[in-house]
Amino acid sequence: MFSKETFSITQALTLNFQKELLHSLDSAFMIIQLLLLSAGMILLIFGATILVLGASSIGKRLRISELVIGLTIVAFGTSTPELLVTLIASASGNTGIAMGNILGSNMANIFIILGIAALIRPVSIQNSTIRIEIPFSLMAIVLIWILANDTLIDHSSGSVLSRIDGIVLLSFFGIFLYYTFFSAPTKNLSEENLAINVHPIWKSAAFVVGGLAFLYAGGDLIVDSAVKIASELQVSEEIIGLTIIAIGTSLPELATSVVAALRGNSGIAIGNVVGSNIFNSFFILGITSVIRPIPYLTSYHWDIGMVILGSLLLLVFMLTGKRSQIDRWEGILFLLIYVAYIICRLGLGN
Repeated sequence: MFSKETFSITQALTLNFQKELLHSLDSAFMIIQLLLLSAGMILLIFGATILVLGASSIGKRLRISELVIGLTIVAFGTSTPELLVTLIASASGNTGIAMGNILGSNMANIFIILGIAALIRPVSIQNSTIRIEIPFSLMAIVLIWILANDTLIDHSSGSVLSRIDGIVLLSFFGIFLYYTFFSAPTKNLSEENLAINVHPIWKSAAFVVGGLAFLYAGGDLIVDSAVKIASELQVSEEIIGLTIIAIGTSLPELATSVVAALRGNSGIAIGNVVGSNIFNSFFILGITSVIRPIPYLTSYHWDIGMVILGSLLLLVFMLTGKRSQIDRWEGILFLLIYVAYIICRLGLGN
């Protein structure tokens, strides 16, 4: 027969084993979810890449001008990861991921992508970008704040980006497209910059269909794993969307801007970032809120404030020092501001 001491020791060992087992299972669960999240990112980027290749090839075969291809297909392609993740998250009721992804992507575009591009080589900007595109992107984020802030503006019981708000955002996106096609300068969209390859029609179609399939599969994986990671870490879905997912879905813009900076095509780098922010704000949030209204949380004030700060700093940097240029020290400042904000944002809680 076992003594009481032996029984107590056995019970303690059993409890300790159970705790260690649960800890190991939790660790394994997190590793699996992080791997699934990474796999989703890879599928998203690969899908966006082959979608652009296929669609550009079809456009070239249809004798669509390279200007139109560059301003629509290529620009749309780099933002498809944000679009798919936001649509899937919103449709599944995970609106925190949807809103966090867009605001986080806009922040990453300004502070990370332009910061890194400026570190590689000072980024020069056309006067038209300073006068039109950057103010337009600033107006986009301010408009979102006004439309969604029902509690502050209309004294409503709750704030939401409604279907009507979505239609307003899409209308402004239409205005921007009109400006892009009929007023924007064309000199940065040469054949050398676009480098469009023409493939057989069956291959181009396969690229488009395959790209959409990979995008959907990747977006679904990312949203599913992000929800589980947020639950496991006991943080809000918004924080996950604002950080990990936002940076991941911004990788196509990062790759495009880094390559452009290395080749000395700094206009492509800044145009890619500003255009992506306008696309994210007007088109993606517009179409997402039309499909399903997005609740607006008070914590979004901080994130929108950061996007506004980034846009204003961009304008200030353009108008001071070496005019129409982001210098390396300004790129470093962008990166430091982003790191500091993310640390503070995590400290603010959910």
